[in-house]
Amino acid sequence: MEKYKAKLEEEMKLLEEELATLGKKDVETGDWEAVPESEEKSQDVEDEGDMADRAEDYEERSSALGVLEKRLDDVKKALAKIEEGKFGICEICGNAIEEERLNVNPSAKTCESDMEKVI
Repeated sequence: MEKYKAKLEEEMKLLEEELATLGKKDVETGDWEAVPESEEKSQDVEDEGDMADRAEDYEERSSALGVLEKRLDDVKKALAKIEEGKFGICEICGNAIEEERLNVNPSAKTCESDMEKVI
């Protein structure tokens, strides 16, 4: 169990670092908000092309933040399951999740036979 906890804690750290490069965390809600890469630069927009570039950058960062936030949430839930003694149990069938699967993805929610099913 300790090896999975260590893996999950390391992944959580990496995810939080990556999230910080793409946005900032709202201290009240805990949600991440995308920050355009060019935010440090002048907020004066030169032309419509610059506006479009900024909008595209923001959308890309927002999309990436969403994926990373979901992954971070899964990691946090897996760590909570370790604390609760419920780690490694399939959320669909209740059977043990295969060790090979947990080695690859310690935050897996399902066993291999149920991994295609939506929870």
